[in-house]
Amino acid sequence: MKELVLVGAGGHAKVCIELLRAMGKHVAFCVGAKGSPQQCLGIPVLEGDEHITRLRSQGYTRIFIAIGCNQIRNRLADLAMKQGYVLENAISPRAVVSPSAKIGHGVAVMAGAVINADATVGDLSIVNTGASIDHDCIIGRAVHISPQTALAGNVQVGDSAFLGIGTTVVPEIVIGHNAVIGAGSVVLSHILAGATAFGVPAKHIENK
Repeated sequence: MKELVLVGAGGHAKVCIELLRAMGKHVAFCVGAKGSPQQCLGIPVLEGDEHITRLRSQGYTRIFIAIGCNQIRNRLADLAMKQGYVLENAISPRAVVSPSAKIGHGVAVMAGAVINADATVGDLSIVNTGASIDHDCIIGRAVHISPQTALAGNVQVGDSAFLGIGTTVVPEIVIGHNAVIGAGSVVLSHILAGATAFGVPAKHIENK
């Protein structure tokens, strides 16, 4: 089937549906959590992850995971791929993506985003509205680059990291996997895996 299944029924899902529509792709169903609305931008919503399996048995093969939380997005993608689904990308026609950039599967790139030369964006990552990723950056799997975030050249972001809205990262910085950077932070030094950091400049927060 050429129609898509979309997992998610919230605000992030609405944005992704519009991206897919702008690409000429049709979403047949949304799969939401229990208590989701009956429709999402006019698309019927099925409640419960079990519908991922049911729709695959009915012949659907293409899926997009429209969940903002990195860990949940990763888990549901693994479930879908085990069922034999292929992960679709949702890339806005109003994004600028270099022809030399490498984009994985299940990736969302929102309007106004810029991905420059030889950058790599891993599977299931989100490059949100107006974010910029400069040359030679390496973005891992299931990362969320929030709106208006700016990464200078040669930045590396580990799997499942989250960079809050308006984050700025100077060149050559390494942000470890599962790290969380608070909104509006300026990252001038490396961030450890699993760490939470924020501020200008961004500093690690010690867990107490």
